[in-house]
Amino acid sequence: MSVPVPRQRIDPAAQSSTSGTPGTSGTATDLTLLVVEDDPAGALAVPELLDAAGTRVRIRTARNLTEAERLLTDDVHCVLVDLALPAPRSAEDDPLAPLRHILRLAPRHAVLALAASADAELAAEAVRVGAQDHLFREELDGRLLSRAIRYAVERKRADAVQVKLAESRLRAQENARLERGLLPTPLLEGSDLRFAARYRPGRSRALLGGDFYDTVRTPDGTVHAMIGDVCGHGPDEAALGVELRIAWRALTFAGLCGDELLSTLQQVLEHERESDEIFATLCTVDIAPDGRRAGLCLAGHPSPLIARHGRAAQLLPYEDSGPALGLLPRARWPRRQVELGATWSLLMYTDGLIEGRSAGPGSPRLGQEGMVEMINRQLTQGLRGEELLDAAVTEVRSLNGGELTDDVAVLALERDRARG
Repeated sequence: MSVPVPRQRIDPAAQSSTSGTPGTSGTATDLTLLVVEDDPAGALAVPELLDAAGTRVRIRTARNLTEAERLLTDDVHCVLVDLALPAPRSAEDDPLAPLRHILRLAPRHAVLALAASADAELAAEAVRVGAQDHLFREELDGRLLSRAIRYAVERKRADAVQVKLAESRLRAQENARLERGLLPTPLLEGSDLRFAARYRPGRSRALLGGDFYDTVRTPDGTVHAMIGDVCGHGPDEAALGVELRIAWRALTFAGLCGDELLSTLQQVLEHERESDEIFATLCTVDIAPDGRRAGLCLAGHPSPLIARHGRAAQLLPYEDSGPALGLLPRARWPRRQVELGATWSLLMYTDGLIEGRSAGPGSPRLGQEGMVEMINRQLTQGLRGEELLDAAVTEVRSLNGGELTDDVAVLALERDRARG
């Protein structure tokens, strides 16, 4: 059906100042309109319009939906759909089928619906379906069309901004839920141990990764600490890390420890993971009520570092470590007894702390030996607790020459003989 838009004069000066590829160069107000209407004569015969505000609108015409799909390129800003277009055979009973088809083809484009004034109810329904506005054929002129296009484009942009804001809010809420699950408040009431923890997500991370930790004190006075890392960095890995941490806390309060606890956690992981290739490393420590001894279990995880009073920091023994959870179906994880002493600091960490570079891009990895040297240097400077963790994470990032590619989780437990 014909769309009668009168030919408008183009100001030569304005035309020369806005020349260029439609939608990609020229002035920021240049717009491209795709008209989808079935008039073979193409009533919108002018190639472009120029309104009083200086907005130039280039016009393309498609005679059917198939041609519209071909002409709907990224430089099109707005689509004008004639509701009188024949509906596809599969939706002949739906008068809005042509509009719905365009909305599916152009989810990021502004869309206007064109109807006869007698079809006011249908035009209003078109807006409810997803069009930015509707126009009546009998009232259409160049000025109204230009104004409607500008309005539709800006409304579509505003809608897109609102969607992004809503997505950002949901993502922030999801991050907060994951953070509470991965990085909980320790349950150490009644213990003389001091606790500190830090977490730093790797670069390009929209969500927290698969690193997780927890620390609890059971009724018998034993302090249990755990840190782990699910391979991968996406929301699925983060969710699995939350499940493993919660399972660890529940199993620990139920009295499980060592191999029995890790075997049960492996069953949880095998049941909850999406792929057989997913695994998790874990380090668990159970500190005796007197604070002088601890049991250590390693499941493919780097060994903790201990700094005893008057002695340099060193790694706890790790020769008897077991495999990561999820790798071997009948694996075992020996529990090794270690002496802590009266005054000590225990540092547990994920591999993000040691896998960064030691002197910028291209240099060797920092590794556990480099980390031990770094921590010893910071201890001699009198750093302890949260100050030590802040300094360690900051220096690791500095040595790497920029943001770390992996998440870093690190926690410290300290016992001071003068306090205990």
